[in-house]
Amino acid sequence: MFAPALAVLLCLPALQAETKPDVREEILVVVNKHIITRRALTQAVEQQHAALYRQFSGKELDEKLMNAREKTLQGLVDAYLLEDKGSELGSPVTDEYVRASLDGIKKENNFATDADLERAIKGSLGIGLNEFKKRQKQQATQQFVLQREVFSKVAVEDNELRAYYEDHKDEYRLPSRFRIRELVLAKGATAEDQAEARKTLETVQTELKGGKSFEELARHHSTSPSKATGGDLGWMNKGFLRAAIEDAAVKLKPEQVSAPIETDKDIYLIQLIALEDAPVTSFAEVKAKILEKLQEPKAQNAIEQYLASLRMRANIRYLIPKEQILKG
Repeated sequence: MFAPALAVLLCLPALQAETKPDVREEILVVVNKHIITRRALTQAVEQQHAALYRQFSGKELDEKLMNAREKTLQGLVDAYLLEDKGSELGSPVTDEYVRASLDGIKKENNFATDADLERAIKGSLGIGLNEFKKRQKQQATQQFVLQREVFSKVAVEDNELRAYYEDHKDEYRLPSRFRIRELVLAKGATAEDQAEARKTLETVQTELKGGKSFEELARHHSTSPSKATGGDLGWMNKGFLRAAIEDAAVKLKPEQVSAPIETDKDIYLIQLIALEDAPVTSFAEVKAKILEKLQEPKAQNAIEQYLASLRMRANIRYLIPKEQILKG
């Protein structure tokens, strides 16, 4: 549902909020000025397991689960190292940056409010909006560091980018949209009501053949609130109306009127005003995204080498032997 992060970030679990531990908190690892507690690791492992169960099954799932705890622990350590490196490099990821990112997600997914976004997040990730904001900020900081320190040094020729774009144009195709007028006749609850509705339908169809405009007839006869605009629903992307109406609309020519479309409660006539084929986003607009996609596989070894160098320079202390931590 949301814009993809760099692949490596999927291996880095979200950091838990740092609070002063009480006497019951067991500290497992100290990473520079940060701490990883047993509770934080347990929560991260549970989240990782849940994510793996959503993505994999069978033998592949079993293989992923075998080393999930070790990868999660390493991911927590690396996430703190990247966070510290981001501070050192003057990361531009601010609360305003995150707010703009959320607004972009809302726009891309047609969410009108933060509440709509939060419902979607809880449904897919099981977390609230505040936790999602925190993760967005952490991941954006990690991405900033890796982009500056690793990805920017991985060369991808312009002709490679162009070739990928030409081969994958459908991935960058925007939704097609159409504009229609509707004339809706309510069937009513009784046999007499339904007979009256069909009589009105015959009248409308006769008047259309006689040259009356669909817009005028919609204003006079339609039982839908859209009668105020002559039945004009404005521009709409596919997926917002009943499938039967959309299917009929895209088969029409401009100004052509459909055959009656019946539902349980209503009879519809629709007129196509205009139809736009799905346009393709220009190469210039998606070039940066393609660059990131093509850099990713080339950069995997470089990323691991970079993280290894951060670990070498960091102050990482295991207060509990790592082997014991991994046993659970």
